[in-house]
Amino acid sequence: MMREVFPGSRDRTGADVEQLYRYPDRGRWLTVNFVSSADGGITVQGRSRALSTPADRVVYGLGSDLADVVLLGAGTAVAEEFEGMHPDEQTADRRRRHGLAPVAPIAVVSTGRSLPPDAPVLTRTLVPTIVITSAATDPALCAAWSEAGADVLVAGTGDPELHAITGDPARQTSAGAPRPPARAGDVDLRAAVETLAGRGLRRIDCEGGPHLFASLLAAGVVDELRLTVSPMLVAGDAPRVAMGVPIDPKQLELQTMLVEDSTVLLRYLVR
Repeated sequence: MMREVFPGSRDRTGADVEQLYRYPDRGRWLTVNFVSSADGGITVQGRSRALSTPADRVVYGLGSDLADVVLLGAGTAVAEEFEGMHPDEQTADRRRRHGLAPVAPIAVVSTGRSLPPDAPVLTRTLVPTIVITSAATDPALCAAWSEAGADVLVAGTGDPELHAITGDPARQTSAGAPRPPARAGDVDLRAAVETLAGRGLRRIDCEGGPHLFASLLAAGVVDELRLTVSPMLVAGDAPRVAMGVPIDPKQLELQTMLVEDSTVLLRYLVR
């Protein structure tokens, strides 16, 4: 059982934790989920799964189970071998109880090379994946994504100034890869998020990567950070939760802190 240590001090049941991790009932809400080692690394040998703990898997699952859409950078989707959501009985029950669609779609941010048309996140799905890209993306590639079953959402007209505002997280081939240079055609993340909300996909669960997180922060669209601190040290050159485009420092306001078996589960509002 998880123990709440802030704002109160009490044991929390599974039902309690589900209520804590619900999305607000008002307007668009974008939550970012990460698991980190105690020394700030988010990967072990390039992947995050080794850092996850049973407690982390509970809250990570709640993020997508209670969301209208799951948002990913293409590099993360490919590196972590994401597929579409395939609800188990527990997830299906949660979504019914909260009045959600049976399956949350994946939305992947990509400007091209980081998302091959045969990626599992496009081909192994129960509902079409949304590919968020810009008008500067190769039309042949957009057509290939569509032929693979994706719903291509164009957000951004190829304005070269966009990179200075939000970076280009879609071109990151993996969390640890060097940052690509700026170019025309970066995705307009603010427009993309508002378009998702306009489609009724207002509860948005972002699951990385770190360059997408930084770019979303720069675009001013992140409402909440859900951070699991795993009881591990990884050292090395592992990336951290937000990297890439510089931003003015953001203030966080702690909402809840839960503990289970030395894993610390934090929920912050982004101010």
